[in-house]
Amino acid sequence: MLLRITHETRYDYSPAVGTAQHILHLQPRDTLRQKLVQYQLQITPEPAQALSQTDLYGNAMRFVALQSPHDALRLVSRSVVKTLGAATPDPAALNLAWEHVRARFRYQVGARYDPAIDHLFVSPHVPRHTAFHDYALPSFTPGRPLHDAARDLNARIHFDFRYESHSTDVSTPALEALQQRRGVCQDFAHIFIACCRAMGLAARYVSGYLLTSPPPGQPRLIGSDASHAWASVYLPDGQDGPGQWLDCDPTNNRCDWETPGEDYVTVAIGRDYADVSPVRGVIHGGTHHTLAVAVTVEPAEDA
Repeated sequence: MLLRITHETRYDYSPAVGTAQHILHLQPRDTLRQKLVQYQLQITPEPAQALSQTDLYGNAMRFVALQSPHDALRLVSRSVVKTLGAATPDPAALNLAWEHVRARFRYQVGARYDPAIDHLFVSPHVPRHTAFHDYALPSFTPGRPLHDAARDLNARIHFDFRYESHSTDVSTPALEALQQRRGVCQDFAHIFIACCRAMGLAARYVSGYLLTSPPPGQPRLIGSDASHAWASVYLPDGQDGPGQWLDCDPTNNRCDWETPGEDYVTVAIGRDYADVSPVRGVIHGGTHHTLAVAVTVEPAEDA
């Protein structure tokens, strides 16, 4: 599937911002499951400095510095991405019990380093708490294959929690979202990750986009789509080689290998939202600000 994504972000400041520095994660990843065909980023006002690099987790990252006063900042990211859908799972991984996977992360002298271990521990938005362990436990019964347990956890979050726009924000703790049983995709991803890590498993946060189809007979609403978030849990290959990630989207109850489907576009991966937020930075001035975000995801042939 060939998808065209337009992601527009606008900040309006009062009073004006004197200087600012921002880190952007807006460029989709180029992976085995998706190919970045085109990418363009427009920044207004034009930054005095712009630097592109790759971060610790292989994400495309842009650093920008604005050195002159401005009362607004507009970022327009335009991408065309070819998605290939789910990967073929390693048959050996399908039967691995979750306890066996947990044991693989225990320290052993001379053992091969696995980068997935970076996603095993607490992170800014994913704390350690017994409440996550208690919620996860019914899915992780003794001897259950990890991929089956993860799918069950994903489905339970989908059915137990209510998706409610504006019920939380980026600063809402995952524990609070767990207790109130409502939130948005970011909250559900953090809860899934916290539950997996509470069971001693590596899980990571994925930011991206999802093609939202309109109801039959209704036109596609430009700007009605939004940036999306889901999670993935790591399954080793059963031997000593690199493993695979089972992507789980509790918001839509979708699970698959390396991507939840060809209608998903991955932008960035990290320990949690703090690693991959689309825009973050430091400003001098601008005591008050408003933020407006509009995302459109559509088949490229329909654009």
